[in-house]
Amino acid sequence: MAKGYELHQARMMALQGMGKDLARRAKSKCEITGAAGVPLHPYEVPPVGEDPDIERTLLLCEECHEMLEHPDRLAGRGWQCLAEAVWSEMPAVQVVAWRMLHELAKREDWAREVLEEVFLDPAVEEWARAT
Repeated sequence: MAKGYELHQARMMALQGMGKDLARRAKSKCEITGAAGVPLHPYEVPPVGEDPDIERTLLLCEECHEMLEHPDRLAGRGWQCLAEAVWSEMPAVQVVAWRMLHELAKREDWAREVLEEVFLDPAVEEWARAT
């Protein structure tokens, strides 16, 4: 148990060490919603590797974290920001937006319509489908 805790603490320290670089890249905004002036936290896009990777880590607001932990709660047009996020130049943003849109598409027509137009690089799509 202690070893698992130590590994977790080491991972959290490594993620915190990326904080300034993540904030600079994200311009201190949520990389999904674009929300500014709100608390932001690192989020490792699954599946995660042995070591944290900045290219697979996003800076997200608490609302996005909550929806990623409880995707069944995703609903409404308030998430239309995903229609833009899925076209991001960053693969990790594309993956998270694609996954959230797929969950929303179970309940929202607009999300299904967005997904019909989306094209992801095959490697990014493979990552998006891996969970």
